[in-house]
Amino acid sequence: MKIRRRKFLHLAAGTAALPVISRVASAQAFPTRPITIVVPFVAGGALDVFGRIIAERMRASFGQSIIIENVAGANGSLGVGRVARAAPDGHTIVIGYWGTHVANGALYALSYDVLGDFEPITLAVTIPHLIVSKNATPAKNLRELIEWLRANPDKASAGTSGVGGIEHVGGVLFQNVTGTRFNFVPYRGAAPAAQDLVAGHIDLMLLNLTPSLPHVRAGSIKAFAVAANTRSAAAPEIPTVDQAGLPGFYVTAWLGLWAPKGTPKDVIAKLNSAVVSALADPAVRTRLSDLGMEIFPRDQQTPEALAAFQKAEIEKWWPIIKAAGIKAE
Repeated sequence: MKIRRRKFLHLAAGTAALPVISRVASAQAFPTRPITIVVPFVAGGALDVFGRIIAERMRASFGQSIIIENVAGANGSLGVGRVARAAPDGHTIVIGYWGTHVANGALYALSYDVLGDFEPITLAVTIPHLIVSKNATPAKNLRELIEWLRANPDKASAGTSGVGGIEHVGGVLFQNVTGTRFNFVPYRGAAPAAQDLVAGHIDLMLLNLTPSLPHVRAGSIKAFAVAANTRSAAAPEIPTVDQAGLPGFYVTAWLGLWAPKGTPKDVIAKLNSAVVSALADPAVRTRLSDLGMEIFPRDQQTPEALAAFQKAEIEKWWPIIKAAGIKAE
């Protein structure tokens, strides 16, 4: 009887351990099939281009295909929601940014929690924004621009990529900290807004470096400052907001990668390592720099750094969005 009982306990213990052993083995073998990186926007945008650049290098790390899947709609929430519902095994991950993983939580009634339903993988790159205006604006520097706006309340117009976009919410913050008032003009993307700025149809804009710098270089628009605490390597001649007279006014479209909640830590570590290796590759760094994307320092390319950064951004921007009564259209 004792022998039978010992056999039963031994078998029971072995059976109970099977799920744990299975999870460990799965993590050690990861990946076991192609990895899908969901880009929650149409092809050709900043997130899509970034994803395709790092996917090439990640293939070498994993020896598996990396598939880019564009799932556009509802300002990125459809694609992000698809990943929130995916199996938490690391084979489906998402590239997100300020809009998808910060602003959307305040703008939409989402079916997922932007913080609680994901495992952070890597804080990757940032795209600085410039404070720019049409050439006819009388201001020669940022202080003069603010003085001109204060002297002409509700007369100037600022372009945005749409209601609730970073240009819009960043513009509201600009009004709050400078005591200025101007009208927002929403466009279907930053590119058409930039075109109207060049044409002089709108007065100013908070525009990210990638589309704005060619116009600045061509002398088609004025650039007053980079909305960051360091100068951009792509445009070192443009002062920071701290240097130009508006200290602490930081607005940046940063990018990161997330997996579904519950993805094993070993798998997250492998995904992080692959992305970090990609970001360290000289060819990748050059391509991203040419696009105006600045890679976060190595010590910030961690899941913990992304979690802390996202939380801080939510604490900064959600009150601004809600106080301004901004709603998704």
